[in-house]
Amino acid sequence: MYKTDQELFWAGDFGNKYIDRNSSEELLYSKVMMWTRMLRSAKNVSSIREFGCNIGLNLVALKKLHPKLKLFGHEINEEAVLKANEFNVAKIKRESIIDKIEDEPVDLTFTSVVLIHINPKHLSNVYENLVNGTNRYVLVSEYYNPTPIEIDYRGHSEKMYKRDFAGELIDNYGLKLVDYGFLYKRDNWAPQGDVNWFLLEK
Repeated sequence: MYKTDQELFWAGDFGNKYIDRNSSEELLYSKVMMWTRMLRSAKNVSSIREFGCNIGLNLVALKKLHPKLKLFGHEINEEAVLKANEFNVAKIKRESIIDKIEDEPVDLTFTSVVLIHINPKHLSNVYENLVNGTNRYVLVSEYYNPTPIEIDYRGHSEKMYKRDFAGELIDNYGLKLVDYGFLYKRDNWAPQGDVNWFLLEK
């Protein structure tokens, strides 16, 4: 069913355990604050699709900020999809985001600490989904490094990679940089895991 070890990793037991570690009220509050920053320069956004949505906390946060948003998500882990659908804020599909996705384009597509877990050989497939799936904006919120490197992830090899995801999207797809920022793990009000975000536009 899956093309890569990384897909199997997240579709299975490790992906299930990730759900338990990332489902707190504190994290949801932090995501609301995070999205307030990340959308400050995005104009006239009425529909958003997340690739790799897990249990949908980003989508819940977006709905709290903008209740009229039309929201969609794609997630590989079956248990996560079931939990995401319980929030009833978005239409969630279970599928791998390295497969070609041909849904109706939205105003903004995004990933949040997901590209770092994609097999580099298939990363361009996800880029294609992000770019082809949007009418205007692409947002990536990921761990940054100027050159591609592999990082040990909770004792597992070949499961996390850092690189300049936004730069590759700009260079390879002609996107332009609109806004960017850093989410610090020691933020007093809404800490996140030292993530860089980039808002790009077609």
